[in-house]
Amino acid sequence: MEERILYKACPLCGSEDMSLFHIGDCSEHPSYDKSLSSELHWKKCHECSHVFTDGYYTPEVCDIIFSKVPEGVEVGYQIEQQRPISARMIERVLPFVSSGHWVDVGFGNGSLLFTAQEYGFTPIGIDLRPDSVTMLKSLGIQARCEDLTELELETECAVISMADVLEHMPYPRQGLEAAERLLSNDGVLFLSMPNSENVLWDLLDKVDANPYWSQMEHYHNFSRSRLYDLLRESGFEPTRYGVSERYRVGMEVVAAKAH
Repeated sequence: MEERILYKACPLCGSEDMSLFHIGDCSEHPSYDKSLSSELHWKKCHECSHVFTDGYYTPEVCDIIFSKVPEGVEVGYQIEQQRPISARMIERVLPFVSSGHWVDVGFGNGSLLFTAQEYGFTPIGIDLRPDSVTMLKSLGIQARCEDLTELELETECAVISMADVLEHMPYPRQGLEAAERLLSNDGVLFLSMPNSENVLWDLLDKVDANPYWSQMEHYHNFSRSRLYDLLRESGFEPTRYGVSERYRVGMEVVAAKAH
C-alpha cells in the first residue's frame, strides 16, 4: 500500500531545494498502525527554512489513522479541567472581537467551543472524525465533518480557531486562505502549534527528547518566524503572541485580516 504522497517541492514556498533533516520513530504514537512505516522522514527547505515531512498520508492511510480516537480528543474529555485553559485562549481574542460565529477547526474534545459559547459566541465545529461530529451535534452544537478548504457557511465568521491543526494540513497556505475567505473583515484567526524557534526546543533536541519528531499526524514543524511570514503571505497580520498551555513547546498567535 502506498502510504504517502511525496512533496516534490516545499509545501510553503514551492522551492525544490530541500534535503533530509531528521528521521523520527512514530511506533509509539497512539494512532500508529503496524501496517504502516514507523519512520518519519523530515526535510528542510533551504529557501525558506521550513521543516516538513517528506509527504502526506494517502486517503486510505488517513482512514486508518482517523478510525482511532486518541485519549484526550474525545468530545467532553476532562471538560472541567480544560475549561479554564480554553477561557485563557478566548481571552487572547476578546480585545479584537467579542461576539459572532466562532468556528473551531479540528475541535477535538470540544472544550474551546463549549467555553466560547459561554462567552457569548455562536459555536460551529469542524472535524474529520465522524464520531466526534456526531457527538458534538448531540450536545446541540453545529458540527460538520468537512475539510476547511471546502467549507461554505451562510454567514461570515468572527473567529476561526485552528488549535494545533495547521501543522496537520498537507498545504497550510490553503487552510489559511480558506480562513481568510470565511472571516468577516473585522474577524480574527486564532492559531496554536508547536514552536521550533526557542531554547526549550533546542534543549529537547540535545537530549533526544523532542516529542514532535515522532508525531505521525503532523506534517510540519513551524518556527514563529516562518509562521508569521506565511500569515502575511495569506492575507493576515499577526497581532498577538503567547505561550500555549495545551501542549509542550507550544505557541498561540492571534492574527487579523490585513486591509
